[in-house]
Amino acid sequence: MEIMENTYKITGGIYLVLNPAIDEKILLAKLQSALLGGIQVVQIWNNWQPGADKTALIEKIAAICKPYSVPLLINADWTLLRDIPALDGVHFDEVPTSLSVIRNAVNRPFLTGITCTGNLDTVVWAKDHQLDYVSFCSMFPSSSAGSCDIVMPATVRRACELTRMPIFVAGGITPQNISELKKLTPFDGIAVISGILSADDPEEKVKEFKNALSTNTTQHATQNN
Repeated sequence: MEIMENTYKITGGIYLVLNPAIDEKILLAKLQSALLGGIQVVQIWNNWQPGADKTALIEKIAAICKPYSVPLLINADWTLLRDIPALDGVHFDEVPTSLSVIRNAVNRPFLTGITCTGNLDTVVWAKDHQLDYVSFCSMFPSSSAGSCDIVMPATVRRACELTRMPIFVAGGITPQNISELKKLTPFDGIAVISGILSADDPEEKVKEFKNALSTNTTQHATQNN
């Protein structure tokens, strides 16, 4: 199947993962503040309250993201991407059974990313299936990434040799440990949940992350496509 081009392009930067279980008013206010700080991607985590009106909340989040030209992805449940045009893509936590079936069902351009642990086979799969990015979780212990194994920087470094896809790192990332991690491996961006959502001023926290990420940043580049 031919893969159509999406309007948005993910290259790196700050990737915010929203927890939809948070009180809606607080969540939307935090998102607005984070967008002012300069995040590049938003994902809605598959962690819904029982009985949640998913469509209504997704559309409210999308309406806030759109003026900033920030793409909005859904985690895991690709059927929401199929049914809600306001969504721009899907992030998988594991390799789906058939990506071609999903692409046919959605039947419009969309962004696709996937979480990698220590298994570089997932990176190879993502490259072969022309995904838009990969994310490694978890680089450090983190309450919001509790289900992820700890990933060694050497694994991320090897992934940079395998592909030119943007590579994000996640799990316990702070402005303080970014510089040390960059000494061990290149990467293009960071994915954050509580590090931004729990901040009193998400805008300033995003700027703090951006400053740490931009200081002596060495983005990866190889001859592989």
